[in-house]
Amino acid sequence: MHISRDFLQPLHIQSHQSGVSTGRQWLKGEGEEWASYSPVDGQLIGYFRTTSASEYAQVVAQAQQAFAAWRLVPPPMRGEFVRRVGEKLREYKPLLGKLVSYEMGKSLQEGLGEVQEMVDICDFSLGLSRQLYGLTIASERPSHRMFEQWHPLGPVGVITAFNFPVSVWSWNAFIAWVCGDVVIWKPSEKTSLCAIACQHLIGQVMEEMKVPEGLSCLVTGQAEVGQWMASDRQIPLISATGSVRMGKAVGAAVAQRLGKTILELSGNNAIVISQHADLDLALRASVFGAVGTAGQRCTTTRRLIIHREVYDRFKHMLQNAYAQLKIGNPLDESNHVGPLIDKQAVQQYLNAIQACQQQGGRFLVEGGVCEGPGYESGCYVKPCIAEVNPDMPIVQQETFAPILYIMPYETLEEAIAIHNSVPQGLSSAIMTLNLREAEYFLSAVGSDCGIANVNIGTSGAEIGGAFGGEKDTGGGRESGSDAWKNYMRRQTCTINYGTSLPLAQGIKFDIG
Repeated sequence: MHISRDFLQPLHIQSHQSGVSTGRQWLKGEGEEWASYSPVDGQLIGYFRTTSASEYAQVVAQAQQAFAAWRLVPPPMRGEFVRRVGEKLREYKPLLGKLVSYEMGKSLQEGLGEVQEMVDICDFSLGLSRQLYGLTIASERPSHRMFEQWHPLGPVGVITAFNFPVSVWSWNAFIAWVCGDVVIWKPSEKTSLCAIACQHLIGQVMEEMKVPEGLSCLVTGQAEVGQWMASDRQIPLISATGSVRMGKAVGAAVAQRLGKTILELSGNNAIVISQHADLDLALRASVFGAVGTAGQRCTTTRRLIIHREVYDRFKHMLQNAYAQLKIGNPLDESNHVGPLIDKQAVQQYLNAIQACQQQGGRFLVEGGVCEGPGYESGCYVKPCIAEVNPDMPIVQQETFAPILYIMPYETLEEAIAIHNSVPQGLSSAIMTLNLREAEYFLSAVGSDCGIANVNIGTSGAEIGGAFGGEKDTGGGRESGSDAWKNYMRRQTCTINYGTSLPLAQGIKFDIG
């Protein structure tokens, strides 16, 4: 497989690249040298040098200095910076989209879509820069005015996962910037070249607008770098995306110092397919949800809960659809499914298939590792479907791979009980044309997830809504709605413009 890599040089991706930056400036990278290999063809993309402890301290000091200046910039001017970032991303969308696809392995369309999501959050943040509203609150005391206002929080640490190597950072960074914060980004070591490319683009805008050095910082490396951030009192907020294990470690470390967290962790997402569903619509939603990004989205559809009345029919529709899937180079837009991120992920996929079989699962569409020309990286696997019991341990887990579990139900109450029985609570959906079913699914006794959809799948959230979930998903919210409040500190203020000093709750305190 020959893949042109002409998109690397314009993004400043070199064979040996520093992975430590304070914006315009790049530090040496005194940590270990780390290699990034593409899961698409197994080829080395390049090396980058990671962050040493002393460089980390230097980056945080620069971020603190930048925050002291940036918080004084009027929010609409902060929004202008983000607008200019959006222009830069529009210009480089084709190249950056290819890099995302090549380093991570998702389809080119999904790579371009991820960059478009960054552009969209720029537009959202630009508007937000003029809407950082507080409330006026009725006071019980005469001649008093009470209100709340919001102030910048400080340096925000962002730890991102490999599956969305650039967009999840942008959800946090662009909103944090208009809120008056500065950002320190620790990307996944598996997709750090995407982060390095973004940092070069941000540095260009910083140079053009002469914003404070340290506004956008990058620190690369393995888990140790994330541990430094989680334990650092100088970083009041850590936003972390990844596994439950990682999230618990980050959450505990930040809680130990009474800091704040936004945790976006695992998903074990299900679609309930009613006997009243449009089955063609349900099929498209289910297949994309299950095999998009090779099952490596936190919102991937992992379970289908199907009414017995349509179970056999829909099962055959799924089998026919899976027979048409094309697996291969994700830069080739005729393919539906690209590779897993690395061979460790492949082994986890194989382990899950084995566990499912041992626990009594029956595979309708068999899995396995793809072999032959075009699959030399060893990271391509076959999307598979298994009939299971919902209580099987493997079904309760999240496996980051294209394994779809299907199971029947008879009543909507039973379907929701099955749906809510897993530890995770990110995204959910019901496919039904019955209004009562749809409303019941969205009610307080319905889906227990942070995202609940009707007649669309579990994947592909828009940036305008707050993104996040409950239970083992971590409870965090990012992106739209009022998620901006996470990046600011609330201050309640009261002004007495009278000549007396009445106390709240009618308390009397006379001193003569």
